[in-house]
Amino acid sequence: MHYTSDTSMAFNTVEHIMRNVNNGWLIRFMHANGASFFFICLYAHIGKGIYYGSYQKPRQTLWIVGVIIFILVMATAFTGYCLVFGQMSLWGVTVITNLFSAIPFVGEDIVHWLWGGFSVSNATIKRFFAFHFLLPFIVAAAVIMHLMALHSHGSSNPLGVSGNYDRVGMHGYFIFKDLITVFLFLIVFSYFVFFDPEVLNHVDNNIMANPMSTPSSIVPEWYLLSFYAILRSIPDKLMGVLVMFGAILVLLTLPSLDKSVIRGNAFKPLSKLLFWLFVCNFILLSMIGNCHVEEPFVTTGVICTILYFGYFLVFIPLISRLENLLFIGQYKN
Repeated sequence: MHYTSDTSMAFNTVEHIMRNVNNGWLIRFMHANGASFFFICLYAHIGKGIYYGSYQKPRQTLWIVGVIIFILVMATAFTGYCLVFGQMSLWGVTVITNLFSAIPFVGEDIVHWLWGGFSVSNATIKRFFAFHFLLPFIVAAAVIMHLMALHSHGSSNPLGVSGNYDRVGMHGYFIFKDLITVFLFLIVFSYFVFFDPEVLNHVDNNIMANPMSTPSSIVPEWYLLSFYAILRSIPDKLMGVLVMFGAILVLLTLPSLDKSVIRGNAFKPLSKLLFWLFVCNFILLSMIGNCHVEEPFVTTGVICTILYFGYFLVFIPLISRLENLLFIGQYKN
């Protein structure tokens, strides 16, 4: 209620919330760090789904809806990052929205529509404020769809076996188990909110936006760095945009590419090793996204991008077929 979506007042109203509004600093730090912690949980959830093969039949719809939620949450976080209107907000939004100009024929029109003019201005802030307010309701609707799809076939499990034969009630075991995780989460979250609230944010965003001064390094928030590194690893602008969006959409191909007869990686040491190498590669991409565009980071980014897509499009199909042959051979013996 205290925020004003105006380029001349946005940054100052955020400071006003922090300094003058009762408990405004607490709400702001919970909101800012909550986004980071939300993505930590989201990446862990996606990683768990890949590790346990939760995308396999009959849960393809559940996985597809989850990927859509992931895209919507990224859009929500990006629009919110603009609203602070600090230095990194202004230039980050300018760079990312400019990517759409690479789309043939309609790219420039899309950019001008997003901006509401010919540069990031009041119209841009107002539009992003509206998007940032509306997108969470769309995310909430998608989450309900996600839960409905989950309810249809139930949750998967670490062993990869069917849960239809020996079910465990939700109340009691699962509620107590999840509450332990919630309490641990709140303890860590409280530490960041009360003792180190700025550690996950870029320091340049504490400076009011100045269109006449370009930061030495323009980077998005940490949870988007891996995809930003993939974008920078492609020299062609249009191809870079396609590859960056492809890095997210490739998750949709998993139900079709993984032909393993055994769900999950609990009993597949080769798949387990490849998964953890993929996790290390993803973390390395995030670190490269925060570095300057120079050697050896450029070459390393290209290699990591190839390995990222190779994991989904090459390694998973080949390893799943190889492990099927090994398991079938052991079964016959």
